[in-house]
Amino acid sequence: MLSVAAAVLAAGVLCWPASAGRLRLIELRGPCAPAVMVLASWVTDHSGMVLIGLAAAAGALRAGLAGGLAAAMVAGTAATCWRVSRARRTAATATTELSDALGILVAELRAGAHPADAVQAAADSRAEAASAVIRALATVAAAARLGGDVPAALRSAGPRQLRCWWDQLAGAWSLAEQHGIALADVLDAVRCDAEHRVRFTAEVQARLAGPRATAVVLAGLPLLGLALGQALGASPWYVLCETPMGHLLLVIGTALACAGVWWSTRLISGAVPA
Repeated sequence: MLSVAAAVLAAGVLCWPASAGRLRLIELRGPCAPAVMVLASWVTDHSGMVLIGLAAAAGALRAGLAGGLAAAMVAGTAATCWRVSRARRTAATATTELSDALGILVAELRAGAHPADAVQAAADSRAEAASAVIRALATVAAAARLGGDVPAALRSAGPRQLRCWWDQLAGAWSLAEQHGIALADVLDAVRCDAEHRVRFTAEVQARLAGPRATAVVLAGLPLLGLALGQALGASPWYVLCETPMGHLLLVIGTALACAGVWWSTRLISGAVPA
């Protein structure tokens, strides 16, 4: 029951609403809204640590220090895999959004629009998204409208996951300014590169579905073995949770299993282009 409760609490932490959702929820609350907002922000920013702490507490109640250590390793590995997967999805979404915005920007430039107006049009086309890419484009548009250093604005703006793309855009803008090359052409080259990268990444992800499923199955085999042993009357849970030798085996086995999951995640992530 303690394991089930810990799992439910961990799932609740992982499903904690994002910043926009938190703000909408806080608006419905009373005078304690600032404190609630600070607490919600802290829990979201440290969700991995909260998950590890809950799992360690549940494991320690069931199997002492060894159980707490094993549960903490499992929770840490799960949090790391989830964070890697979330970062990959966020980067893919942001790259796709940037590619679409660049398409609008290039179309506006070829239609004869001023660069500042073209960048603003690209930002306004998806203003409802209110993402980091759109906010960065709005900043760049303001710099271009005020006669500022647009390449510097491009290098300093934008989310961290797209730093390489913003650097390419800054270089393309500088190239167009220094050598009189059509800005639409150089920006369209960057857009094509981003579009091809998104398509290639999606193809690689689809091809990795088999290896990823194999890694999940292999990670679950120890649990299946324990379940079969328990069904056959060998009482592996009693040995692992109640005996000193079982505690040692629990920690070593959990560490090896987590190392295997981490290594598989690293191999799969390395196969996907950044």
